[in-house]
Amino acid sequence: MLHTPFRGKAPILLLTLLTTMGLRPAPMAGQEPDSLPKPAAVKQGTTPKLTVEPGYYLFPIKPGQPNFLAASMGELRPNHFHGGLDIKTDGRTDLPVYASADGYVSRMKQSAFGYGNVLYITHPNGTTTVYGHLNRFMGPVAAALREKQYEKQSYELELFFTKEQFPVKRGEVVALSGNTGGSAGPHLHWEVRDAHDNQLNPLQWGGFTEIQDHVAPTLQAFAVEPLTIDARVQSRFDKAVFVPKVGVGPGVATVWPDTINAYGTVGVLLQAFDRYDNAWNKNGLQKVEVKVNGQPLYSHVVDNVPFPSGTRTVNQHVDYEWMMTQGRTLQKLFVDDGNELTMYTTGPGKGKLRVEDGQLYAVEVLMSDSYGNTTPLRFVLRGQKPEYTKTRSVAVKKPALRWEITRNILKVIAADPDTARQSANAVLLRDSRRLELKPSYTTQSQNVYLYDLRAGLPDSIRFGNITKRFDRQALIPAGTEQGFADNFLNLSFGAQTLFDTLYLQTSYKDGAWTVHHPRQSLYLPLGITLKPQAEVADKEHSAVYLVNARGGRSYVGGKWNGNQITFPAKVFGQFRIFSDTIPPSARLVRKGAGGLTFQVGDNLSGLASYTLLVGGRFRLLRYEYKNSTLFTEPNDTVGPPLRGPATLRITDQAGNEKVLSFNL
Repeated sequence: MLHTPFRGKAPILLLTLLTTMGLRPAPMAGQEPDSLPKPAAVKQGTTPKLTVEPGYYLFPIKPGQPNFLAASMGELRPNHFHGGLDIKTDGRTDLPVYASADGYVSRMKQSAFGYGNVLYITHPNGTTTVYGHLNRFMGPVAAALREKQYEKQSYELELFFTKEQFPVKRGEVVALSGNTGGSAGPHLHWEVRDAHDNQLNPLQWGGFTEIQDHVAPTLQAFAVEPLTIDARVQSRFDKAVFVPKVGVGPGVATVWPDTINAYGTVGVLLQAFDRYDNAWNKNGLQKVEVKVNGQPLYSHVVDNVPFPSGTRTVNQHVDYEWMMTQGRTLQKLFVDDGNELTMYTTGPGKGKLRVEDGQLYAVEVLMSDSYGNTTPLRFVLRGQKPEYTKTRSVAVKKPALRWEITRNILKVIAADPDTARQSANAVLLRDSRRLELKPSYTTQSQNVYLYDLRAGLPDSIRFGNITKRFDRQALIPAGTEQGFADNFLNLSFGAQTLFDTLYLQTSYKDGAWTVHHPRQSLYLPLGITLKPQAEVADKEHSAVYLVNARGGRSYVGGKWNGNQITFPAKVFGQFRIFSDTIPPSARLVRKGAGGLTFQVGDNLSGLASYTLLVGGRFRLLRYEYKNSTLFTEPNDTVGPPLRGPATLRITDQAGNEKVLSFNL
């Protein structure tokens, strides 16, 4: 609640004061929340649903036999929805991988990262099946790849083909399963994509007999969160998380025993998982529905994720900051600002519920998997209009002041030992102007003050004799191109850099540039230019590194222009410039009839390139970053024989080179 010394005056005086300060009332914006009853739900976006007849796709691993999944479609992963099915391969590699339907090999790629060795087969119905983390390819396409690798003198290669070049039949062995790329263990990553590269759930057209699932999802926790400045949950402006005291089993209906008091616009969040028959690993949900007083409020079905544009939107589908700070992944059962995925069905309020004073809201959340197994959660919200309340704690001996930002709301928390019935106001300062905030409530001698930052950013916050600088330097709206500059850096925001409004915080100290904090995610990369305060002597070997909270460093790179360096950042965090002048290391650890294996490493920037010459001729090497090895492939019949003088030349990201010469 805003409060000024002009109590009792006409509203025009309040508006005039706020405008004069530059702290103005925030405009009403966005969708109205849902208030029951509501008309029929409407779909977010327009994505046509693809119809595929049951049985069109052959299961690609051990078809006709029992199989198990390590991951399901749409699981919530760091920075992405899982885009397909991860099929277990008995903990080993080299299981036959079968073409799921007639078609042709349209694309293939070999890489040490991401999907690793991956094959794409396009089918007459317009879909493409994707087979990832393969150990090796089979048939004529494998020979074509090997020939091209020697022509380009590179293992990492991506090729595209026409439908006349490499046709395949349903059930044909096209590859052997592996553990390449970003795989954490042997398995086949299998996807179905439509003609627009949307990742589709292969289980949505009737499932597969190879995968049995009679196990319903399991609830872990749910939450109710206030979404507007007037909203409360349990009389507080805080997300309230409810965790069953006794762990519930799969499929067990949960009825929360206590009525939850709330008011204003609130949202429901959920944490749950699913399992398949005879499998221990946790998988994601496929569908979640929310009904209030028997009427549909919200639903989502993770059967179609745009790739790659939509998959990073997982960071807006979940409460990203809560996940990063609390370690609990709560998915929002409402469509938040900046989320443009089309998997939601809601009313005009996008799943946000308006709770009115004195009303009861019976909420039912239905969690389902792809096989139709469903688990219900039921709880009741009671509308209770907030009034000022105060509880005291004898542990609070002296005043203190802190603040945090939730959505667009500045939440000021002041430790207040004063025993007065009504706690004192806090003051927002901007230059010589001031705005007083009346406390919304006091809990255990902690006063809480709320202010909508869209009304203007203060310079500092004062409570009693304590004044703290407000260190957010700018409001950066989403959906626009914006720039920010100071003596230490330049930032360039594109129209799709942010999901939602950013209250920017940057700092520089002792060679460390902190750009906001990693608790907030980026959609597309942010352009950053760092301005070192002293001349960087060795720019050739110097680059930007992201430094985590434990001091770990990961290479980012950058392009020098004078004494400034520019780079794209995928995450917020702390950046430093380091110089890497030490060449990478390499040693031959195995040679024989089976080929060569080298152990390689680098102290800082990481491996960039590698070349093996045998008798002066190029010989293909494969890189496995998970165990830091380079090795020849035993089925390579194109390269020169492993005899005579040989040279391995490896280079790191900073341009340092190591040359290892030996005889075979």
